[in-house]
Amino acid sequence: MSTVLVTGGNGFVGRHLVTALTARGDRVRVLALPGEDTGWLERRGVAVYRGDITDPESLTAPVAGTDGVLHLAAIQDVWRPIEVYRAVNVGGTRNVANAALAAGARRFVHMSSSSVYGMGHGRPVDEAFPLTPFRDPYPVTKAEADLAVQQIIKRDGLPGVIIRPDQIFGPGDVLHFGAMAGRMRAGRGFLVGKGDNRMPFVYVDDVVRALLLALDDGTATGNAYNISSGRPFTQRQMLTAIAEDTGGFPPCRSIPYRVLWAAACLCERLAGSLPSVGRPPVTRLGVAFFGTDNRYAIDKARAELGYEPAVSLRDGVRSAAEWYLRGEEP
Repeated sequence: MSTVLVTGGNGFVGRHLVTALTARGDRVRVLALPGEDTGWLERRGVAVYRGDITDPESLTAPVAGTDGVLHLAAIQDVWRPIEVYRAVNVGGTRNVANAALAAGARRFVHMSSSSVYGMGHGRPVDEAFPLTPFRDPYPVTKAEADLAVQQIIKRDGLPGVIIRPDQIFGPGDVLHFGAMAGRMRAGRGFLVGKGDNRMPFVYVDDVVRALLLALDDGTATGNAYNISSGRPFTQRQMLTAIAEDTGGFPPCRSIPYRVLWAAACLCERLAGSLPSVGRPPVTRLGVAFFGTDNRYAIDKARAELGYEPAVSLRDGVRSAAEWYLRGEEP
């Protein structure tokens, strides 16, 4: 039994992770923002601490006496200046890592993203590949956070591990799976380009398994690991599977990549000049994610962590679709 702090424990992945930690008997703490609804955590006996990763002083109590810290909190998929992303994703990560180090935690696990490698390489990318993130606030700041964690590991001896998962989906994923399912059911699905490009998706339970392996494996310190499904779907396969399992309509039309890219550039410029517009309906990051070939090698995670994908993408889509059709809250 260990005492573990989870930042971002009230989010999509965090809820699955907290459930797994409590099921195996760990004493779990979650850092939650003031005002966040944490009733489900308290009902599970999880200790909730109010604070903000951008405020170092609010981290002292939650990390005190912990054996491990799992850092999931981040800002993503909101239309904000990069400085806002940087304050949370980089500054906040640095604060949590330093707090874990000062508290003497035996393990700090940082959940990053495969987006730190950039997109469209057209071949499996391993952990030795340079961090060349797509020019968007989220991947740029996640790459900067990776470098910050690596610096604290090397300079100060932080017992840290970095996990870089593909795009995570599963029950509770309103942001990505829910949006795709909604488009398929409304008959508004379409392919970006031909649809034969591989897409980087991974089921949430596999990511939770990888996080726990990184938490428990004492030999993983100082390493970064890609986490994927191992057998990526093409864009057409993913969207068709979602349509089939949610009672929607498979994508029957294709929009050329260059047309969508030009539309994304225009939308982003308009949103930049008119902040009241909010998030653009199409972004360059979204076009690149759906329309380019993205694969990530997991040989290192298999060999060193003992990670093995346990849920196929087809089964994962089926499970997520069942949740979506039940209409349950995340």
